[in-house]
Amino acid sequence: MKDTNFVGWFEIYVSNMDRAKKFYETVFQTELTELPKNNDIEYFMFPFDPEKKDISGALAKSPMIQPGKGGTVVYFPVEDIDSTAKVIKESGGKILREKMSIGEYGFIAFFQDTEENTVALHSK
Repeated sequence: MKDTNFVGWFEIYVSNMDRAKKFYETVFQTELTELPKNNDIEYFMFPFDPEKKDISGALAKSPMIQPGKGGTVVYFPVEDIDSTAKVIKESGGKILREKMSIGEYGFIAFFQDTEENTVALHSK
């Protein structure tokens, strides 16, 4: 397992897919791809290159799992936390914890998306 990422996939649960999709596409300046429904779960996947060892995940809308505070925290790598935080605020999100140092590992910040999920940013 030394050459493998321990996280292979993530899902951010949402109640309003259109609103959440627009939020994440705006904040990270990317396009999410619709995946086929699996049972009653609707998915829009973040960009992914299967040739790399990166991981990916998706926004997911399910009648079984609701979004909100207190769930799993996903960390998105960004070049500049301050400029990303500005876009988050402009796109309807809230900064929960401003940029803070984590020593030699860089910086992190926590935000709440439009679905009330707690998500984080990481930069070197």
